[in-house]
Amino acid sequence: MSERRSLASGDVLARRYELQDLVSERLGSSTWRAHDKVLNRNVGIELIASDDPRADHFLSAARDSTAVTDPRFLRVLDLIENEQGHHMVVREWARAFGLDQLLAQSSLPNRRAATVVAEVAEALAHAHEHGVYHRRLTPRHVLLKQSGAVRVVGLGVATALAPAGRQDTLADLQEYEQLDVQALGKLLYACVTSRWPGADVDGLRAAPTEHGRLLRPRQVRAGVSRDIDTTADRILGSPPRNHEAPLRTAASIARTLRLSGEDDDLVDDQPSLAGLSSPDLLRLDPVIVPEGPPPGLEPPRRRPKAYEPAPPTTLERGRARARRAAKGDRGLVLLGVVGALVIVSLLAVLVSRSKEEASGPVDPTSPVRVLPVQRVVDFDPLGEDRRENGDQAPSIVDGKPSTSWRTSTYFGSPRLGGLKDGVGVVLDLGGPREVTSLRLQLVGDPTDIEIFTATDDTRRLPSSRRGLEQVAGLQGAASDASISLPRDTMTRYVVVWLTSLPEVAPGEFRGEISEVVVRGRS
Repeated sequence: MSERRSLASGDVLARRYELQDLVSERLGSSTWRAHDKVLNRNVGIELIASDDPRADHFLSAARDSTAVTDPRFLRVLDLIENEQGHHMVVREWARAFGLDQLLAQSSLPNRRAATVVAEVAEALAHAHEHGVYHRRLTPRHVLLKQSGAVRVVGLGVATALAPAGRQDTLADLQEYEQLDVQALGKLLYACVTSRWPGADVDGLRAAPTEHGRLLRPRQVRAGVSRDIDTTADRILGSPPRNHEAPLRTAASIARTLRLSGEDDDLVDDQPSLAGLSSPDLLRLDPVIVPEGPPPGLEPPRRRPKAYEPAPPTTLERGRARARRAAKGDRGLVLLGVVGALVIVSLLAVLVSRSKEEASGPVDPTSPVRVLPVQRVVDFDPLGEDRRENGDQAPSIVDGKPSTSWRTSTYFGSPRLGGLKDGVGVVLDLGGPREVTSLRLQLVGDPTDIEIFTATDDTRRLPSSRRGLEQVAGLQGAASDASISLPRDTMTRYVVVWLTSLPEVAPGEFRGEISEVVVRGRS
């Protein structure tokens, strides 16, 4: 075991991550903002001492969290063991406002509060489906970017820093889910009142209570919509005061908040609080009146976008345009055009189906031959831009070994620098075919290859590995590789997936395919 020393700004870990700012230290771990000198970007690094009994579980929990692919969680980019006496988890870094900082200044408008918490609830619902829980969700774990996008940090950290050797039971997992559900209710409460139910958290004062029971948001601050007030009570109420069904899953909370809106009449219908003895009501908070010179002398700074309502969605803008276009006589013309398009689309579908039916099933007695490839598209579902030299992809079926498709160059490891599991190309055969084998001409060696196929009823080009099945693979392939597929493999789309690349220069790795020949029956 290497000797561990205190880390400081300027230290370089794993020969690429330069530590810059210490963000936090808690429960024996520390979080840093660092700069990735290889890819020239900021990253977040979580560290724990290698000799800590929880160190291996720390990495294991981070590895398990990669099953959660919702983009609102900051992705795990790298896992490193025993670097200068520490285990490391490298994550994405987001430039954003912490929700706790915004709520310290003012509560959010109703619509914005509902949107923010709905985004967090949808992300947690996706995590819960994969058995991953947050367990410590508070406003500081929610980030709002200048664009208004929501990011959630800290997923799985509580699990990663649990005592060594602890095995979670089914009852524990159910308890963790309910902790996240209750945290969503508290987060919604805090967004519209700037108070946190139960205790002082992240600089927010505790929410007021009456006779030991939490006051509803509309009793704390005027202007809170009835929808949000009811939703918060359905999550936090034991039981809810309005006698509606409780909300006990993150998915149900997200669906409810997506339907929430502003009240047409925001006159407070709650009983007067003047006779209550609690000194901790928001009605006693000072009202902040804008001060300073007139706008003509010193224009005010624009408010952060995090305070503004979410912009209209594409669907909402389309509906508005459709309503404008349907006014007057133009509505009849538009109706006629839409009807014609529907008829043409139906005819096209019927013709397409008749052609497919006419082609008939594959004759098992027909000879194996070279199958034509209609098109080739690059396949990079794990990349940031989901593209990998797509303009070169068609050259692998042009019959010219001098032309090829190349991956990007990766550094430090043949397994794509540890940035993703693989990258490849999709071969479109034009329709369902029985594929028996592939022959690949590669540049450089060794290359690890996996072959995936889509189900024979798939009609769209795959954009992710969901729905794909691995049917074959080859480790350490040389420049001329042949791969046989299982008997009766029927598919239209074949994915050639590279998982380990040959070294093209010291510490640099790149894969390259010059030709692919597909054989089978049609």
